[in-house]
Amino acid sequence: MTSMMNTAYTLAISVLLVAASLGLCAEPVSLFNGKDLTGWTGADYEVKDGVLICSGKVLRTEKQFSDYVFEFDFLLPKGGNNGIGIHYPGEGRPSGAGMELQILDNSHPKYAKLKESQYHGSLYKLQAAKRGFLKPVGQWNHQKITVDGPKVIVELNGTKILDADLTELATRNRKHKGVKRRSGYICFCGHGAPVQFRSITILELTGQEQ
Repeated sequence: MTSMMNTAYTLAISVLLVAASLGLCAEPVSLFNGKDLTGWTGADYEVKDGVLICSGKVLRTEKQFSDYVFEFDFLLPKGGNNGIGIHYPGEGRPSGAGMELQILDNSHPKYAKLKESQYHGSLYKLQAAKRGFLKPVGQWNHQKITVDGPKVIVELNGTKILDADLTELATRNRKHKGVKRRSGYICFCGHGAPVQFRSITILELTGQEQ
């Protein structure tokens, strides 16, 4: 019995050590203090009542990240359009120099004829996300983005809407520079609409931060 307990204990410790090495025991870190743009640079977004309000174009993190879980709440106005840039090198268009995950009011008539890979949650012009899981305009949504090596997963309000393999996408989109990148800045890609964000956190999976 003692031998079995020792074996179980050793296994449990091993699991904890592996989890710790992957960053799975860490707690998410806030990327937005609700007061100002500390930790961010670029466009001069508005901060009001603990909410980040889009009022410009590209607002990016001051640090670069590789593998992580990025979570946030967002609220779309009617016809709202924004995006989350990942692996952005700091210059050029985030959707091409890096990659952009759409933040979009799918229900608005002006977006009725978009390509499938231009709707909410999609990797812009690379891979389409599932539709039908956005809350009505004016209600807060929660989104979770996992970037782990070549894998990019988007969960919207608890439902997985995108599961992309960047290696496969790079093979099919050889002229797209951003899809080949595996690290960079995270950014908000403003398009003029006052999309709101709050509760912005990151959990690094590798512990690598530049």
